[in-house]
Amino acid sequence: MDLTRRNCLQGTLATLAGAGAGSLSPALAVPARTRKGGFQLAELFGSPKSRDAKLARQIGVTHAIASGGLGRVRREQYVETMQKLKDAYAEAGITVVGVESHPVPFEKLKLGLDGRDEEIENSKWAIEALSKVGINMICYNFMAGLGWSRTRVDLPERGGALTSEFDVEVANKRGPTQWGEVSEEKLWDNLTYFVKAVMPVAEKFGVKMALHPDDPPLSPLRGIGRILTSAKAYRRVMDIVPSPVNGITFCQANFKLMGEDIYSLAKEWTSKKKIFFVHFRDVDGTKQKFHETFHDNGPTDMVRMLQIYSKAGFNGPIRPDHAPTIEGEANDRPGYNMGGKVLAFGYMKGIMEALKLPYE
Repeated sequence: MDLTRRNCLQGTLATLAGAGAGSLSPALAVPARTRKGGFQLAELFGSPKSRDAKLARQIGVTHAIASGGLGRVRREQYVETMQKLKDAYAEAGITVVGVESHPVPFEKLKLGLDGRDEEIENSKWAIEALSKVGINMICYNFMAGLGWSRTRVDLPERGGALTSEFDVEVANKRGPTQWGEVSEEKLWDNLTYFVKAVMPVAEKFGVKMALHPDDPPLSPLRGIGRILTSAKAYRRVMDIVPSPVNGITFCQANFKLMGEDIYSLAKEWTSKKKIFFVHFRDVDGTKQKFHETFHDNGPTDMVRMLQIYSKAGFNGPIRPDHAPTIEGEANDRPGYNMGGKVLAFGYMKGIMEALKLPYE
């Protein structure tokens, strides 16, 4: 481990103490945890053999959110492909608890283009395949034409770390995308079509569909409507097909940017068992202009958020998202380098230990 990583881990230990843990408990002093239930500390990895996965395992993270990658194989190979991926993670000491960023492509579906029915059929096959290998959560989004968007990725944060920023004025100057104007009404039609087709299959196989909010949650963005920009919109989606598997990826920062009371919303939806996956992150600013913060220096009461989830009965994966790039790291994967995540995991574990919140 290089000097930068060692310094990060030293900072993590200090964070644990600063979060109220006082000193390392016996549960943290041993290499293997026996506690089960509550939060599943997880991270999104490109590969179980990656440096990130090895580092995460070293700091006690034992759960993964995988990218399906099923778009490269035939439907008949979905089960075999996912089983091999799950087994590879297991060999690394990591349990796959969900899939993020769509197990199969469905951009045509979002935009309402020819070929959307084939993408829906692929989605159904993917849901069944995931169920057969014991993976029961999919984090999907409905950001058509554009994914999560930022206008800058080198904004100085604490101590000169680099973070990402969104500024709607800068975004607007970039003009429309190749897709031109796409209305909110069309997107609602497309999302409704998808949910009605896929949700019964997900319920049949017990796979939770965790819908991620638009990032940023404003509409339109460069000519494309964004519809998942409020709690009201989420309630509308859950009413399209009322089902125990029709739920939410609760990306805290996006709901905060919507202007929602995220404390009461987290309590409400966790109590109703509608939050299947938590993206633990914070931002400073408004949806028109904001930047990512370190997990321990944003405006949200992160301790309170963890308390709310736990007390309301959350039992599932949580991952720290969009950490700044720290000294010694290349800024080639803004938001997804592991240095800032080491701090985030230490911060989260410190809070959980101090407050005796169950996690694994």
